[in-house]
Amino acid sequence: MTDPTPLPATEAMPSVVQAGLRGLCPRCGKPTLFAKAIKFADRCSACGLDFTQFNVGDGPAAFLTLILGTIVVIGAIMLELTLHPPLWLHMLIWIPVTLAGVIWSLRLAKGALMSAEFRNAAREGRIDPRP
Repeated sequence: MTDPTPLPATEAMPSVVQAGLRGLCPRCGKPTLFAKAIKFADRCSACGLDFTQFNVGDGPAAFLTLILGTIVVIGAIMLELTLHPPLWLHMLIWIPVTLAGVIWSLRLAKGALMSAEFRNAAREGRIDPRP
């Protein structure tokens, strides 16, 4: 079963948010979407859906970099202006916060976009060959 058609109505598909938060397969709802922290598996081990046919691209990474970067910079500036901690403490706080935020937000965004692409049967654009 590598086609992107949904399962019968007896199997409930997860919502886009659920798929993003928990890494659920958009067709069967099993937690098989990711092989590694932010790398998609090639296919669902439960229902056989081929994840390689979907193209999430780099959109989430670019968009989330701007959002997360803004949040981290605002937090670092606020901490500096209120408590004046040394540089090593800033690094001890903000490097792990940034790494965790990047991984968590990329999983969320990539999973949600994959699920939305599956639900809406989104495919690459095609040029109509008719004159």
